[in-house]
Order: sequence, then structure tokens, then C-alpha cells
Amino acid sequence: MNQTPQDLTAAVLAVMQRTPDARLREIMTSLVAHLHGFVHDVRLSEDEFRAATALLARLGQQTTDTHNEVVLMAGSLGVSSLVCLLNNPAPPSAGERERDGDGDGNGNDASGTSHNLLGPFWRMGSPRTANGASIVRSPTPGPRLWVRAQLIDQQGAPVADAEVDVWHCSPTGLYENQTQARAEGQIDMNLRGKFSTDAQGRFSFRSVKPMGYPVPTDGVVGQMLAAQGRHPMRPAHVHVLVFKEGFKTLISQVYADDDAHIDTDVQFGVTRALTGRFVRHDTPAPGQPALAPPWYSLDFSFRMVPGVAKLPRPPIK
Repeated sequence: MNQTPQDLTAAVLAVMQRTPDARLREIMTSLVAHLHGFVHDVRLSEDEFRAATALLARLGQQTTDTHNEVVLMAGSLGVSSLVCLLNNPAPPSAGERERDGDGDGNGNDASGTSHNLLGPFWRMGSPRTANGASIVRSPTPGPRLWVRAQLIDQQGAPVADAEVDVWHCSPTGLYENQTQARAEGQIDMNLRGKFSTDAQGRFSFRSVKPMGYPVPTDGVVGQMLAAQGRHPMRPAHVHVLVFKEGFKTLISQVYADDDAHIDTDVQFGVTRALTGRFVRHDTPAPGQPALAPPWYSLDFSFRMVPGVAKLPRPPIK
């Protein structure tokens, strides 16, 4: 029988230790130890416990086909970025890149490009798009953007015939499936596309320059940010998801170096390796009449590592 808090924790841990699956046993034992330790450390009151369980219930209630409050909370607590950093080797320092001859500044070494947040807005079934074509599918005012990227393997050889999903927000900070985006005239799959890399591992596309935006603050996450006095802003970024048999699926983001919130991302996702140089051009682009000045260019390379090609579960439909 449980007589003390310590007795209770010991009893629960003993039950967890009987879990047949070794990995699940490891996870559940650690979870209970840390969770009980947290309750002990902060001496959680009964009122606080009831408030916490109510918030957890609301996280689920506020997750819909077009919005994932649970993913948003995980990012706002830094958990999503921590999982990425733990499961993917960190890129080398500038000095290490100089010593091994890789100084491209694109988060690439023998370990591969840094993985980053999937985010709550990735969708399956983005439209197939030809290299060099536009992913602007409805009138979307804003500075034009020309992105040129390349996939290489650990030896520096091009990765051809890879599928690359690209998506980002509009210059007003909205993804096309958000209610406000539909109100401003964005149609389904605006600013989304699926590309195939060519024989040199390259893909390119035209779009509009995304801007930083506030994460939704009308739910539990917004309450937490307000209580902590935190701003809700994410710096501008472009998402990529690369799928190719024989390689670990790459999920990453490239952040705009000129964004005011590059050092204070509410989702803790920015790394130096994934900060891209968005270059402004004030003269017309040769051979690209759609790129009227001022327009921006982004050049970036991604290094793939061997592994299992597996698509994640979409956070929204």
C-alpha cells in the first residue's frame, strides 16, 4: 500500500518496468520518473493540476483538419527542435568546415543538412510542378522570389529524381489553407509545389518572398505566450521535404537572414546552418520577365544521408 509520495512513484515505476516492449518500457519508465519528479519539484497544487489537465484537453479540442494546436505547443516549448537536433548530427563549426574544405555555409557536411521543424501546415498531394515554374497559383502581391537549390549525397554527387515538396506562407504571413488566407483570395495549394530533381540534383522555382508571421494565438499556445510575455513571431522561411528511396527523408526549413525575428523565433527552430541569404535585386532578371524589381534570389544546397525513405503523417489534411 502507498503511504508516501515516494511509495507511489516506486509503485508506478514497478508497473512500467513490466512493459514487454523494451523501447516502450524505457520511454514509459523515464516519462513517469520525470513527470513525478516535476510534480515533486514544483509541489503542484490540486488547482494547478486541474488547470493543467483542462489545458491538455483543450489542446486536443483545438486540433482540427486545418490547425494542429498540439504541434504548435511542442514547437513553442522547444520540444520539436530538440527532437530534430538529437536525431540528426549537428553541422560543423566554421573552423571545422574550413579544415575539411566544406565552407558553403549551407549546413552541409558528411553528416548531412540539418533537419528542422515539419510545422503544422504540411499537406500531402502538392501539385506536380516543372522546374523553374511558379508556385504562385492565385494573385499574391509581393516581391518575387527565385529559388535555386541542389541535392547532393555524402560524397558530393548529385541526387537525381528525388521528390521535393516546397511550401511557404504568403507576403501577408498566411498559409493558403488558413481561413484568413481564403478570405484574401488564396486558392487551394497556393504557394505549394512538388518538384523532381534533374540529373544534376537541381530544382528551382519562382514564388513570392514569404514574410515572418505570428503563430495562431487564439488557443492554449496564445494563452501561454501572453502569460510569459513572449512575442508570437516566426521569422520568414521556406519549407522543404525531400523523399528519395535509399535516403533518410529530409525535412528542413531555410530562414531569411534579413528577418527582424531571426534570433527570437517563438518556435526555437532557427539554426545558423539553415539561415539562407535572400539577396535583393533592383534590376530586372535576365531572361525572367516575371521577376520585376525589386526581386529576391535564394541559392541553397542540401546534403542527403543514407537511410529509410518514409513520409511523416501530415499534421493537417
